[in-house]
Amino acid sequence: MPKLVRSTARGRAALSAVLLVLACVLVPLGVLSVWAKYEIGDRDSYVATMAPLSADPSVRAAVADEVTRSVMKEIDVGPLQGTVESFVRDAVGSFTETGSYKTAWNAANRAAHDALQSALNDDSNGEVTIDLAPITEQVKRQLVDEGVPFASKIPVKHTEITVLQSKDLGWLWQSFHALQAAGVWPAVAAAVLAAAGILLAVRRRRAAVRTALGMALAAAVLVLAVAIGRALTLDDLPSGISGDAAGAVFDALTETLRVTAWVIIAVMLLVALAVWLLPRLRRRT
Repeated sequence: MPKLVRSTARGRAALSAVLLVLACVLVPLGVLSVWAKYEIGDRDSYVATMAPLSADPSVRAAVADEVTRSVMKEIDVGPLQGTVESFVRDAVGSFTETGSYKTAWNAANRAAHDALQSALNDDSNGEVTIDLAPITEQVKRQLVDEGVPFASKIPVKHTEITVLQSKDLGWLWQSFHALQAAGVWPAVAAAVLAAAGILLAVRRRRAAVRTALGMALAAAVLVLAVAIGRALTLDDLPSGISGDAAGAVFDALTETLRVTAWVIIAVMLLVALAVWLLPRLRRRT
């Protein structure tokens, strides 16, 4: 009988350990899948994430440079080309400080979201681009209102600014479709497996402490992965893409990932500390 008890205890311990390891592994996957589906996959959430970038100096400078370049391709004023280009650049820069620019920026990002989702779902070598045509249209109106002679002749074309390319996001881009399809289920599975593993454990309090520490470690790995991904992205940008603007976009898109991971780390460490301290406090009492 004692042998049977010991055998059963070892079996429970082994199964518990497997379940708890799987739960910890699913923590970063759960965070990624929820982020991919409900922040990047949802148009309104995506636009809300990108909206603050309209005030970012590096993004505004990149937009102003691209719009100015696009406008100057369509006009030729001879020896005054440099003067006119400077004037247009100032006009575009001034426009990026207005409320109309923020409205145009949000409109451009709504269109960009559809292109982004298409590239993700097709598993193609797409780019994260923003069509500047709405901004060019607004600048054209401003120049016309100011009486600039050539302004009415400026054609409004689909001028895109590339902020990230699919290859810059590496394996994450390739896995995006699967992550979006998974949704909340990896996070739910992590919670269920953790609960089952703790209940099966022979020493539940110790299992709970180790599970909390393991989940905190898994979340820390996610924070490190995002930091490494950012460094690799900015180190391998194609020519013509502003490093500062790309960094701002990357930070905006991954902010929820980083914040969620840090919250998990803090909560799990507190849980581990509370479970570890509780019996000791009871004995003292």
